[in-house]
Amino acid sequence: MTTKSQKIKTIQREMITACIQLADIGFLAGIGGNLAVRVDEELMVVTPSASDYYTMKPEDLCVLEINSLKMVEGTKQPTTESGIHASFFQKRLDVNVSLHTHQPLASAITLLGNDISLESKEAKELIGSKLIMVSYAPSGTSFLVSAFRKKITLNQNGYLLKNHGIVCGAKDLKSAIRSVILIEKEATNFLKSSIQKNPVVANYPAPLVKQINSVFTT
Repeated sequence: MTTKSQKIKTIQREMITACIQLADIGFLAGIGGNLAVRVDEELMVVTPSASDYYTMKPEDLCVLEINSLKMVEGTKQPTTESGIHASFFQKRLDVNVSLHTHQPLASAITLLGNDISLESKEAKELIGSKLIMVSYAPSGTSFLVSAFRKKITLNQNGYLLKNHGIVCGAKDLKSAIRSVILIEKEATNFLKSSIQKNPVVANYPAPLVKQINSVFTT
């Protein structure tokens, strides 16, 4: 087995562990969301399309050429969002992991259509000063890849796909998982603050306000 083959096998095993961790916390629900890890300048490993994360095996993950998306290893269909991950790797040579999630509250703020500033020091250090909104396009299409590619910047690692979910880049899997956890916390605080600042809420019955606030206790 060559050194590159060994590296790919290691990446595949680590990706399975990461996917299960993300599924456990509800960020990769069902068959939603996907993950890609750079092997080198030429290759990346991506999760397969429409596959359950709890039954996925390392050999199910697909090895693709970053520039052409040609599959060089694997038996399943690669994720339909492979083009997004490839774009991230092409434009950001410092990004080794590209993670797309459908995490609950962060996905909710994609409906707003605006960039969202990040507040915590840790979030700013890992992700950047804000989450950048990517204009809507159907999932899995070249239109979405093009829209995402246009928004990629050197200093921002978190992106909101309008009406869809999150794409986050990182140097490694541990940082990627930590980043999306921080994004969910930032989304929680943003939504809670927005609701509390709404003057209409002051007229709500106390039980309703308590019920609303209970959504943001996680």
